[in-house]
Amino acid sequence: MLRPPRLSGVAPLLFAAVLGGGAALAGAEVTGALDDSSVTTTIVSPRSAEPAAFAATKRLSVNQIYRRSAPGVVQITTTSVRTVEPDPFLNPFGLPEQQRQQALGSGFVIDKSGHIVTNYHVVANAQTIEVSFSNRDSVKAKVVGRDPSTDLAVLKVDVDARALMPLRLGDSDGVQVGDSLVAIGNPLGLERSVTAGIVSALHRPLTAPNDFTIDDVIQTDAAINSGNSGGPLINAMGSVIGVNTAIATGNTGARGNIGIGFAVPINTVRAVASQLIDKGRVEQAFLGVGAMPIDGQVARLFNLPTKRGLLVERVYAGSGAEQAGIRAGTTEVVVAGQSYRLGGDVIVAVEGMPVTEPEDLREAVSGKKPGDKLTVEAYRGGEKKSFEVTLGHQPGSPQG
Repeated sequence: MLRPPRLSGVAPLLFAAVLGGGAALAGAEVTGALDDSSVTTTIVSPRSAEPAAFAATKRLSVNQIYRRSAPGVVQITTTSVRTVEPDPFLNPFGLPEQQRQQALGSGFVIDKSGHIVTNYHVVANAQTIEVSFSNRDSVKAKVVGRDPSTDLAVLKVDVDARALMPLRLGDSDGVQVGDSLVAIGNPLGLERSVTAGIVSALHRPLTAPNDFTIDDVIQTDAAINSGNSGGPLINAMGSVIGVNTAIATGNTGARGNIGIGFAVPINTVRAVASQLIDKGRVEQAFLGVGAMPIDGQVARLFNLPTKRGLLVERVYAGSGAEQAGIRAGTTEVVVAGQSYRLGGDVIVAVEGMPVTEPEDLREAVSGKKPGDKLTVEAYRGGEKKSFEVTLGHQPGSPQG
């Protein structure tokens, strides 16, 4: 499930890994886009040395993974048109001009029917899309469906099935911190480059292009840069466990990789891609609240009826939460630089399971469909109440 990002904490800057043509349009700054790194990107040759992390697994070497997977990785070139206003000082009477722009990204084949997975932000504004294969053949592609909430998209090409090399999809639920990985893509337009690294962390939240949150994102130190967006993150068994989507640049202002990259887990990709292929859209269930976690200190300070829970700060208009009668706070109080909106309900459980973090709410809705019902328990003043919420459609998600 996805939600608007929390206001607390300092979020790293994230950049889309889409490379523009000519002047190298280094991807728009998108909350939750992809890759960055100053680590040298190399193309593995048959004689390349095998990193110790891969040698220790006694599974597939980087070279083996590359040779098996690279034919299924594609370069995506998009063309878009934007309107440029004339300089009022140099040309005060000029008319707006249309400028064509090209951008590059990555993707990979998932079946013999010609479906290709990539990032939403790679093709979001594209008027034409061209896909290039490892044999240098280029073909037009059409968009099957896009989902900004997970920053994923599915394309389709009309080519002979014998020319397609689908990559094997793994199970991201089995990924562990420290696992060896490789990333294959087209950083800075360098076709089918491979870099190696490990899983640095799991369950990271990542802000999607529509400002909702993608859960359980994989963090990696494998070098990914502009142009890697949409490419596969592959484990030592040669299975795709994520789609490279974003990089963090910290506060350095750098636009290249600093060793912190993010990939949407492949289990999320499976679910989204299947809906996009079947329906052309993704139906994201939506509870309809924004909430702030509280602890014992906050509870004592504001005289709240529970020491742990989620203080409802926003209820979305027309959402299931609003229709069920859940209330948001109306009085804003700032304590030690942190803003709280008081007077609303304090959610303590969903479907009988305690909730203490916003991620718990997202987890409760994950896997549900619009129209499903959830029981939400919350305190209103000193009274504990139960609400039956009918989940709706997430704002911004196509509904048919």
